[in-house]
Amino acid sequence: MEKPGGLAMAEPGEDRDGLTLDRLHVALGPFLADWPAGLTLRVVLQGDVIQRADLDEPAVGRPGDPFWSRPWIRAATGEPVGVGEAARLRAAAHLDSLGRLLSVAGWPAEAVMARRLRDDLLAGAPASAVLPRVERFARRVGRSRTLYWLTRGIGPLSAADARAAGVTGPAVRAAGGDVPARYRQWLADVVVDVRRMNATARLDPVAQESPRGRWDAERPPSAALATLLPRLLVGAELGAARLVVASLDPDPDELAVGRLEAAGG
Repeated sequence: MEKPGGLAMAEPGEDRDGLTLDRLHVALGPFLADWPAGLTLRVVLQGDVIQRADLDEPAVGRPGDPFWSRPWIRAATGEPVGVGEAARLRAAAHLDSLGRLLSVAGWPAEAVMARRLRDDLLAGAPASAVLPRVERFARRVGRSRTLYWLTRGIGPLSAADARAAGVTGPAVRAAGGDVPARYRQWLADVVVDVRRMNATARLDPVAQESPRGRWDAERPPSAALATLLPRLLVGAELGAARLVVASLDPDPDELAVGRLEAAGG
């Protein structure tokens, strides 16, 4: 049933404890603040607990041009791309993701700092100017006990389960597999990438990961991350679910690329 304006009405159903509570069908995204732009999850809520989650297909009109993966896309076509250029964009991509996660977690000051560092990298700031600030930021966020206690144990994902789902990149390498493990992995990777921004070697798009994992145009790394979301969100409270999504941060533009490739095939 629907109300005027398309708002779904609640309906009764049993929760995990056998109590009969109203169930509400809600769409998360695609324009939710601090949410991957264009991503839509349709969830069934009882109270503030997610009972079911389904991922929408990317919008047909999306351009399918993932900004953060452009160096890997170009290198895959044979164009010479420097390791330093790729490292700069990958660091900026992780800072972009960290900005969303920190905002969702309720730490707006550090979210702003993540975005300022991201913008400086995109504007071409030299490594010598950015590295000290990145290292301070990584220490402050990575060592925050408040942030850790707020997010620990949320969205656990073992390396084995991640690999089985086809996930590559930071989400696999994050020791511990929960939200803190993933944001700490991003922080460590940002520091490493800023240190290598002056590297002149040629990028190998197979051996060196794009921000969300090994690049594959037929199944971009974000596709595996997005596939995991429904399973990880079931049973989570709404606030925790937003942290899980922010800590995986699939890129909807990559999902659109995969859809276009599949349609072309």
